[in-house]
Amino acid sequence: MQPQEIELIDARPVPRPGTWVAAVVVGLAALALGTSLVTNPNYRWDVVGQYLFDPRVVAGVGWTLVLTAASMVIGVVLAVTTAVMRMSTNPVLRAVAYAYIWFFRGTPIYTQLIFWGIIAILYPTITLGIPFGPELFSFDTQAVMDGFVAKGFLPALLGLGLNEGAYLSEIVRSGLNSIDRGQWEASTALGMKRSTTLRRIIIPQAMRVIVPPTGNETISMLKTTSLVTAVPFTLDLTFATQAIGNQSFLPVPLLLTAAIWYLLITSVLMVFQARIEAHYGKGFDPEHPKRLSRRQQSMLTARTAGDDPFLDVTP
Repeated sequence: MQPQEIELIDARPVPRPGTWVAAVVVGLAALALGTSLVTNPNYRWDVVGQYLFDPRVVAGVGWTLVLTAASMVIGVVLAVTTAVMRMSTNPVLRAVAYAYIWFFRGTPIYTQLIFWGIIAILYPTITLGIPFGPELFSFDTQAVMDGFVAKGFLPALLGLGLNEGAYLSEIVRSGLNSIDRGQWEASTALGMKRSTTLRRIIIPQAMRVIVPPTGNETISMLKTTSLVTAVPFTLDLTFATQAIGNQSFLPVPLLLTAAIWYLLITSVLMVFQARIEAHYGKGFDPEHPKRLSRRQQSMLTARTAGDDPFLDVTP
């Protein structure tokens, strides 16, 4: 019996004229915008190049990075703490954590920064001791606020860090809740402490869910530092460029200078975020076996070839 010849199908893609029309329109709009940025003399790109690496601007970049990193550290610590408190069986811990998240998520960050800027007026002296009991020690609030690293840095740090902790807390809590409850039960059956279970089992797996939004929050924090003029903190990038722009009566080129620095830092943070996501996403993307371990790759190859005995459903 002669084998039948298989007739190949001459498949052709479906024409999509609307896609090409949209591409042409978007391309022309992008070209017009790029041309206007280059040819418009009001942008004063020569002034942008002159001040791009000005010592005051570079110092502002450094302070912005320090403020961003320190605020995120405070935010992460508070987020993990409050997320664990929200999941606690103690009603007092849950209530305190919920009240903290409710307040700092419900009020604008600008208002919070103004509050921290005038904290010395509201509380000239802060006293620590036993309630309705003896006083342990007290200190002048204004002296502490002004003497911490730089004037205005501590209020800005507290305002940004406390606000960020409230938002990150929900991200951490959702990541912890994404892990199957059976893993908690299995670790409890093995006699592991709750803290050990969190540190060695739950949190490492939850990082795959926690890292992407945390990276976005870090990028958002970088740009939120531009609001610390409400404290006021006068060493960040936005304030430095605004001060130079007001002195030279050229605000637009200095705004572009700040925008270029923010774009550069954001691009670097996005690269780091992608690498961290790839690290914690190992083993969850079967379409990219290079991200899997050798054992996982061999299992994937066996299943693809049909050699996996666990997939044999023959009666």
